[in-house]
Amino acid sequence: MDEKKCYEQKQYKNGLKFAKQILANFSDHGETLAMKGLILNCLGRKEDAYSFVRQGLRNNLKSHVCWHVFGLLQRSDKKYDEAIKCYRNALKWDKDNLQILRDLSLLQIQMRDLDGYKASEETRYKLFELRPTQRASWIGYAMSFHLLQDYDTALKILEEFRKTIQKTTYDYEYSELLLYQNLVIRESKNLHEALKHLNTYEANICDKVTLQELRGELYMKLGRKGDASEVYRGLIKRNPENRNYYLKLEEALGLATVEERLKLYEELKEKFPRAQVPKRLPLNYARGEELESLLDPYLRAALQKGVPPLFTDIQSLYSDPDKIQIVEKLMNSYLTNLEETGHLCETDNEFKEPASILYVLMFLAQHHSYLGDIEKALALMDRALEHTPTLIELYIVKGKILKHAGDYVGSYEALQEAQALDTADRYVNSKAASYLLKANLVRQAEEMCSKFTREGVTAMENLNEMQCMWFQTECAQAYYRLGQYGDSLRKCHEVDRHFTEIIEDQFDFHTYCMRKMTLRSYVELLRLEDVLRSNRFYWDAAQIAITIYLRLHDQPLSANTGENNINTGEC
Repeated sequence: MDEKKCYEQKQYKNGLKFAKQILANFSDHGETLAMKGLILNCLGRKEDAYSFVRQGLRNNLKSHVCWHVFGLLQRSDKKYDEAIKCYRNALKWDKDNLQILRDLSLLQIQMRDLDGYKASEETRYKLFELRPTQRASWIGYAMSFHLLQDYDTALKILEEFRKTIQKTTYDYEYSELLLYQNLVIRESKNLHEALKHLNTYEANICDKVTLQELRGELYMKLGRKGDASEVYRGLIKRNPENRNYYLKLEEALGLATVEERLKLYEELKEKFPRAQVPKRLPLNYARGEELESLLDPYLRAALQKGVPPLFTDIQSLYSDPDKIQIVEKLMNSYLTNLEETGHLCETDNEFKEPASILYVLMFLAQHHSYLGDIEKALALMDRALEHTPTLIELYIVKGKILKHAGDYVGSYEALQEAQALDTADRYVNSKAASYLLKANLVRQAEEMCSKFTREGVTAMENLNEMQCMWFQTECAQAYYRLGQYGDSLRKCHEVDRHFTEIIEDQFDFHTYCMRKMTLRSYVELLRLEDVLRSNRFYWDAAQIAITIYLRLHDQPLSANTGENNINTGEC
């Protein structure tokens, strides 16, 4: 059919011409009417499209083309259940049509109709039966059993498929298949077999880091902690900044006391003197004088280098009041020494550190802000700014302190000064916009964001296109506080649409991941999508929307309500 080729090649005008020529001679030809409707749908003429497709179906109810086209129209309108019914009707008249089977399988996995996705009379099994040489047929059929937790059948299919593959020296796709196969074995709880599988195919697995991580995890679960500790020591050697490896090593060695842990980290500090993690983790365990002896060199090294997020780094220690006192004692001693001698430490007389006092003052300001002494925190920040008024980080910290104090206007003004020092810093720009929204200054926040948004459209439109959900949720909260419920609801619905779009975007990956063999990532994606709306941004938007709807139910809008509140129904 010429019009079908034109549709596939997106030559819609030519397709309409061919359809017109055919219908001039055969006005009741159902398949041509249906194809004409499909092309019109692509041109945005939806009502005409449905009219022609329905007319085509009435003229030929036994045509798989008409039913398939009707299903494509329903799918384009996100009516997936109706589309699945249409595809099933199409298969009644052409049960071996590969394209219909593929389209049906995509919708079934999208809708998580896993039984139908696997079922013997349709979709994955039928595709496997019709195209046994295509690897997507094998993988799709195996995955359908995996997702239904029929691990034994999934593994049998994967193993048969693995035997058909011709291996090369470095074959990433074969490696991914093996790792996916191992994932299925692990989820079946057959840990001994999973470990044996890793050892057997070690040479064929390209991702050596993942290989070792899985091996360590399996050793731990099987109780082989000695072997696990060797694996984690090897991983630490490979990446001494991975905090998780150290914690796993602690668990593997069965360290129960503080002394045992500190001894381990002393050993690791000697092996990896430039690594930060073995210096930081002992601070979580040590107490009293021992903590002070470890914390002193750690803080001094950071202050000498000028590390702005030092407070954030050790903030977890503030859950213990004794540790807070030790931190405060050390920092006050550094400040005194710097003021009197220009050195952090009394015994250090080699060189002066004039910049260190800035970071000591910044740290102490954050420290007192955390403890609720805002006045003292701001006094320290003023001293730091008087010393060096051009350090951007000082204004950022001052803005955070004022925000914690509830002075959102002051926090924005501090960030505005930081932004004036570096107009190309997007982080500062975003922070300033966030503080403006907390102060309910939505228009000014939009103007602030417009410095980094695309020209030609408003900042609000561009941020919506970019799915900038932090801005939209904070904007919704600001409008809610202002009593502008319509605008607030509009922002909430924009966030909701983003999540709907993310779910719709799965369609692009159902075939891509099978083709590229990124199977573990694909399974992770499917599982993520299943819990997508547990995301914090969705919860924030949903809570605001629910609160507004309940309020409007309890206190309906009156006839003389202002314009900002009347537009609630337009969301």
